Amino acid sequence: MKAPVPARALAAIGVVLAALAAAAPGGAATSSLVTRLTQALHTPSVLFSASAADVLDLQTGQILYAHNTALPLHPASNEKLTVTYAALTALGPSFRIETDVLGTGARAGATWQGDLVLKGYGDPVLSIADLDALARQVRADGITQVSGRVLGDESWFDAHRTAPGWKAAFAITESPPLSALIVDRGLVGHVTSHNPPLAAAQEFVKALSRAGVRVAGGAALGVATDASVPLGSVDSPPLSAIVHEMDTFSDNFTAEMLVKELGAVQAGAGTTAAGLRVVDAQLQQAGVPLAGVRLVDGSGLSRLDRLTTSALVSLLHTMWTDPDIRPELLASLPVAGRTGTLADRMRGTAAAGVVRAKTGTTDNATALSGFVGDRYIFSILVNGNPVSWAWSRYAEDRFATALARQ
Repeated sequence: MKAPVPARALAAIGVVLAALAAAAPGGAATSSLVTRLTQALHTPSVLFSASAADVLDLQTGQILYAHNTALPLHPASNEKLTVTYAALTALGPSFRIETDVLGTGARAGATWQGDLVLKGYGDPVLSIADLDALARQVRADGITQVSGRVLGDESWFDAHRTAPGWKAAFAITESPPLSALIVDRGLVGHVTSHNPPLAAAQEFVKALSRAGVRVAGGAALGVATDASVPLGSVDSPPLSAIVHEMDTFSDNFTAEMLVKELGAVQAGAGTTAAGLRVVDAQLQQAGVPLAGVRLVDGSGLSRLDRLTTSALVSLLHTMWTDPDIRPELLASLPVAGRTGTLADRMRGTAAAGVVRAKTGTTDNATALSGFVGDRYIFSILVNGNPVSWAWSRYAEDRFATALARQ
């Protein structure tokens, strides 16, 4: 997710658009929808040959518009739609992610003789409040002292903090470090920790102190053993709520965490590669055309990712026709002129309140894919080196608005 288009850039676009409108032929208003959609994509600084668009008419089941639909392009955050589908189908909307406190050693009266282990299972929204809840469970069990340490265990995932193909600048700025154990997205004060599991263990020592449990040995990294004793647990919100936030605000971190969660739960390996194999399998099983598709991360930040508008429209149609997935998807997509990453786009147009779509913005791609009411599914990908954010978003908004006017 990138910064909004500067006001000066929008003002400059307005001047050019006025000139284009003045030069337009008098019969443009009566041109066919297909012609208007093509015109929408023919926008200054948007390379028509490096863009693609696809529209499916839900009433007829027919493709209404197709331009470069099989062209593999950078998808930006439209990549998150593939993670949304795989997570909701492979894990389920009610799936919750656990975080545990385990004890290694034995209890002697009010003292735990040994270490406590804070073990994460990939909860992207784990918070200090959750740690306080865990600490209260330990205290409620009658434990007031720990002779050893608190160990942060992130072994459910691998220890790679970023995904393949990311620019070095994306670390921290576009996503906190990835870890199976991370609290408040790694924030400690106003700084993001580069060692999330250690920071989590340190925060749990503080939470235990607030609950009346003193830890003698401080915090460190470690791994729970098979002999570890369960002492407490908390669960994340349901997956449906996590996905809603991810798509509404285009959260890169959550997308990458869910990919690793898919790998850990479904393939026994909490890695990006294992998770994406699960995503690929879900897409293939759904009949999504995968020619030219290459998924390398979950967020769409990777320069190696490729998707087609044909694949995106097919995927959206699959989710639309699934009675269990459809309400979750519609609830998660931003609404034009109203919510999330579309809150400031298409205001005052026929698309406002009607178009629900996933946005996408990187240096070399913008994207918009979703629904126009219950009439159309559409997908637009625009690439450039670099891409013009202002003009490509204008083309996408004009395209979606033309559909909404029908």
